Amino acid sequence: MDIQQNITSFHLDVLKEIGNIGAAHAATALSTLLNTKIDMHVPQVEMVSFNDMMERVGGAETFVTGIYLRIEGDVAGGMFFIMPVEQANQLIRKLIHEKSFDFAQSPSELGLSAMQEMGNILSGSYLSALSDFTKLKLYPTPPALASDMFGAIISIGLIEVSQISDYVIVIDTSIIEHEENAKEEVSGHFFLIPDPNSFSTIFTSLGVG
Repeated sequence: MDIQQNITSFHLDVLKEIGNIGAAHAATALSTLLNTKIDMHVPQVEMVSFNDMMERVGGAETFVTGIYLRIEGDVAGGMFFIMPVEQANQLIRKLIHEKSFDFAQSPSELGLSAMQEMGNILSGSYLSALSDFTKLKLYPTPPALASDMFGAIISIGLIEVSQISDYVIVIDTSIIEHEENAKEEVSGHFFLIPDPNSFSTIFTSLGVG
């Protein structure tokens, strides 16, 4: 029986709940960073094949902005946070007050640093929530930032695990920014790619092995 058959909807519901707790912590930090009210939630968590993951963002040639880091400690794996480039532009323009900022057109160092900090906040909040629930020691490496075709960015993580695993956990993430009389919503995806042996470690620690 392979990994996908062993992981049930109950396992994914547990990860969704942890994701929402992490999102709440991230929203607090982002509200301070952006100086406006931010809400975040995780509408769904799924396990999909690598091919389905590509389709989730519109295909391998879709231009995106992505953060990648390795997870080390009691479990190992890779984590990506991927956003459509226009939605990433929208957030960073407001953060650095630079209306012309564009990840696709010689982005400024300030904007790149701001996106990296957002990646730190988002991934750190999720991993902290996961660590709190599992009591596992999880250490993220410093995140790498790239704007490129999705297939090129994601290949970094796939090279490390594709020989021994065919699946990835997708954690959809909704970021809602509240303006004076309106609200704007942008969406991103966490792709969590645990090394295969780490799946059982995570769920056993959650008491749902």
